[in-house]
Amino acid sequence: MDVFYAKIVNTGMEALLAGMIAAIIAQVLKFLIDVSINRRIDFRIFTTTGGMPSSHSAGVVALATSVGIISGFMSIFFAIAMGNAFVVMYDAAGIRRASGKMAVSLNKIMDDFYKHDSNLIGTRLKELLGHTPKQVFCGALLGATFSFFFHYIVLL
Repeated sequence: MDVFYAKIVNTGMEALLAGMIAAIIAQVLKFLIDVSINRRIDFRIFTTTGGMPSSHSAGVVALATSVGIISGFMSIFFAIAMGNAFVVMYDAAGIRRASGKMAVSLNKIMDDFYKHDSNLIGTRLKELLGHTPKQVFCGALLGATFSFFFHYIVLL
């Protein structure tokens, strides 16, 4: 077991694992929240985008935080990782959310246009694509918290 820790601690593998595990934890939390709200089990939650918390945000912020812990929060590596995290979080809360709102409108237009024969509509556009700023923030908070926990509690 000590060999495993020696190969993981303070390496890129630690940062990668922190990001992946944080994203998985966010997806599990998303599933549990959905079960508690809807009172039914829907395993599709594990493979969908959107919802609380943002697993994308959790993953990239955990990765960036781990890079900061390992390389230093003033390092160029941390700056690059955080820059990437900001792009992902902006995309999740901005562009993908706007695309989801547009899909809602287009689906409604198609429903209204083809109300006489719903078989002509075809497949509906996916509406839950992005996140609210709150979902992104909670995912980012989860990622940063998990990364510190992973480094200082689990690995050391």
